[in-house]
Amino acid sequence: MSVYSVDERLPGIFPVERTGSALQDRVGQFFEEARDDVYRYLLTLGLHPPRAQEAVQEVFLRLYATLKKGDDIENWRAWVFRVAHNYGLKVRERQITEEPFDAGLESKLRARGDDPESELLERERMSRFHHAVEGLSEQQKRCLFLRMEGLRYPEIGAALGISASAVGEFLRRAMTRLKKGAV
Repeated sequence: MSVYSVDERLPGIFPVERTGSALQDRVGQFFEEARDDVYRYLLTLGLHPPRAQEAVQEVFLRLYATLKKGDDIENWRAWVFRVAHNYGLKVRERQITEEPFDAGLESKLRARGDDPESELLERERMSRFHHAVEGLSEQQKRCLFLRMEGLRYPEIGAALGISASAVGEFLRRAMTRLKKGAV
């Protein structure tokens, strides 16, 4: 029996294996942290929930494949949202023949513990909010939803392919329009 470990006898094989495993672990951990945010963003693009789930998996698979090839990604979060945005738009084009996601589903799935009056008020409030959001431009909606997911202006800009100052302007206009709609 040898006193050398397998790692010492085959130094060219196992370090690569560890690196791949470490990369897999890092991407897996990032997946756990960001998948819900990416999923919600894909829903805002109009993807059906099952398609959005598949798209989330595809986006993180692309992240892993890109990193494994050796490409350097400076900001994983912005990269993932950019890929999710582009891939989500492609998936949405393919699902045009399907029924759109019912935005009212959210209120139907809520707990029934509220009294009827508060349920009605909440439904009216959500209806006004959804109507106000529908009045925003596509770019304003995307900036707003990414900001709600916690991305900073430069990250939103990187995800959408616009400058951080343009993100600020889109968000300012969106907030102004939403405030007018809430009155």
